[in-house]
Amino acid sequence: MIFDAGPASVAYIKTVIGGAKTLIMNGPLGVFELEPFGTGTFEMLDEIAARTDAGTLVSVAGGGDTVAAINAAGKAGNFTYISTAGGAFLEWMEGKELPGVAALDA
Repeated sequence: MIFDAGPASVAYIKTVIGGAKTLIMNGPLGVFELEPFGTGTFEMLDEIAARTDAGTLVSVAGGGDTVAAINAAGKAGNFTYISTAGGAFLEWMEGKELPGVAALDA
């Protein structure tokens, strides 16, 4: 079981985020709910929020654990779009037809 990302991994993730124009987040980096294992997730969220606020990143997040981590970090207002759907969010991103959405088109 992975509890958190280490400093080298977090530094690498920040570098990747720094070169991105769009970011899709689906899940925290570890067990952010338990001290001290939220460090990696919260540092990543700080980077995403800063880039989104600067207008250099479109940030999209989905899934219950993802939303819980974003809320725990106080960054919900710093994302471009947040969906509470997990699996359905990923299926929508893949372009799959979702029955509830299809019913609205009927």
